[in-house]
Amino acid sequence: MSQTHVLHRSLRQTPPVAVRGQGAWVYDSAGRAYLDGSGGAAVSCLGHNHPDIQAAMHAQIDALAYAHTSFFTTEVAEQLADRLVADAPAGISHAYFVSGGSEAVEAALKMARQYFVEIGQPERRHIVARRQSYHGNTLGALAVGGNAWRRAQFAPLLIEVEHVSPCYAYRDQREGESAEQYGERLALELEQTFERLGPGTVMAFVAEPVVGATAGAVTAVPGYFRRIREVCDRHGVLLIADEVMCGMGRTGTLYAVEQEGVTPDLITIAKGLGGGYQPIGAVMAQQRVVGAMQQGSGFFQHGHTYLGHAVACAASLAVQDVIRRDGLLARVREQGAGLRARLEHALGAHPHVGDIRGRGLFMGVELVRDRASKQTFDPALSLHARIKREAMARGLMVYPMGGTIDGRHGDHVLLAPPFIVTEDELDQLTERLAGAIDAAIEQARA
Repeated sequence: MSQTHVLHRSLRQTPPVAVRGQGAWVYDSAGRAYLDGSGGAAVSCLGHNHPDIQAAMHAQIDALAYAHTSFFTTEVAEQLADRLVADAPAGISHAYFVSGGSEAVEAALKMARQYFVEIGQPERRHIVARRQSYHGNTLGALAVGGNAWRRAQFAPLLIEVEHVSPCYAYRDQREGESAEQYGERLALELEQTFERLGPGTVMAFVAEPVVGATAGAVTAVPGYFRRIREVCDRHGVLLIADEVMCGMGRTGTLYAVEQEGVTPDLITIAKGLGGGYQPIGAVMAQQRVVGAMQQGSGFFQHGHTYLGHAVACAASLAVQDVIRRDGLLARVREQGAGLRARLEHALGAHPHVGDIRGRGLFMGVELVRDRASKQTFDPALSLHARIKREAMARGLMVYPMGGTIDGRHGDHVLLAPPFIVTEDELDQLTERLAGAIDAAIEQARA
């Protein structure tokens, strides 16, 4: 390839050129095939080149590609909102469509702030989130996120956000402490944080129901979110569930938080919402939040050029139709169980695999130098980057990250294959991943 004028993520190497996708596979310009074991970044839930999604997009383009939301709504946006609200947790009444996950988080933060201004509590300004979370890369979302490495160089630009402990049982649950006691300890920490910041000054607590990129498919202990919901209610704080990566069926239910038995005040979604066919995200809002704005100023003081983009909404509605028609939520649960079983069989006794975790087709593998002590590999080895290179060399796309524990130490691999992944493809995914891990560790030791 000639010199690139694209500012790529890495400025030292140009990635392969993707030219075609089909099902769970992506093909490059050299003719190599890659099994999409991570859905890109947990995006391509229906795989690539799905005829029904393409047909819906073509039909919308033929009718109307774009209409600015300060002038018009569109039938397809209304239909998508109806569908998402009908399937949402109790009390969710509206969808606010944006262009991606970071935009959704930014909008949710502003919606939370405006809600309290509208109801006469402008002193509520503090946001609390968790360490080792990821909520996006725009400045507000980055500030809320708890990944130290991502935040470090931009710290002078970020708003102040208080961060509490993650619910990360593999690392942080104490010896002899039950899951219930661990969850209770974390809820107490949150409550004490609210009290320390000042009565009536906290507006929102933000958390991923299943932590994605930063920590690798970390699920909460049973009962944790119910206790968090109680603490938020007691202090009048809005609960924002960030489902940008873990939502829209990825964990086996359309909204990941369904499995926690709680209803958030705001839910952010993206990635699998459009399945990669168009950039789209959304904030799903409780009626009381929207009602406060309706009865107060009468508008949400926020906006973007591509809100409710017609083609993006058409693609997303088609994705929802296919998931419902083809019973793909049940398939995610079934294939997720199959993926977990394969990982346990291939890697469960591996001397450098400390934890295999996740839910549905959203799984994480945490790597350790020593299983007994859970000691990590030296960050200087960049084990996660080595695994990615070795996986690509074997025709497998996975999503490895470093800094699993504190932004610097720890390595994990995130897996999020398409909902349509076959048994044979799960076999190939597991075999290629195991080979990549072994090769990367051998290199790191050399």
